[in-house]
Amino acid sequence: MTPFIRPYTGSDTATLCQLFYETVHGVNRADYTPAQLDAWAPKIPNADVWRQRMTENMTLVAEDATEIVGFGELADEGHIHMLFCRHDYVGRGVGGALLAALEAASPAGEQTFFTTYASLTARPFFTAQGYRLTRRRWFKRGGVELSNYLMEKQI
Repeated sequence: MTPFIRPYTGSDTATLCQLFYETVHGVNRADYTPAQLDAWAPKIPNADVWRQRMTENMTLVAEDATEIVGFGELADEGHIHMLFCRHDYVGRGVGGALLAALEAASPAGEQTFFTTYASLTARPFFTAQGYRLTRRRWFKRGGVELSNYLMEKQI
């Protein structure tokens, strides 16, 4: 599937918040415990907070013919802050299309180095997209220990 990729608009916020929550709790449940999922995404995020952050960063939205199926967010310094696909679109090319669009549309088109903190679930995807593992990171959120992987890509 080749999704339509477009810039984020404020009216997308509620849908993206819901997509994030459902993806974390659905797609990642094979790799994380229920307590870890609840710490990562304890409830549907505050739309106002997300709207501000997504407006400040470069946020792209993926759509199929009728609805939003994914989104990605790139900070100025080349950090892929978020990349999520709806659970029923994982493995259908949406993530790859979003990531390629974010890399191609980076500020001033001059970004040649990208980083991300990939979940255990997303690590194979980023590896397949040319990112290499730098280190594993352990941290606590809501008193629950989680881990993810710092990954980087040189263009």
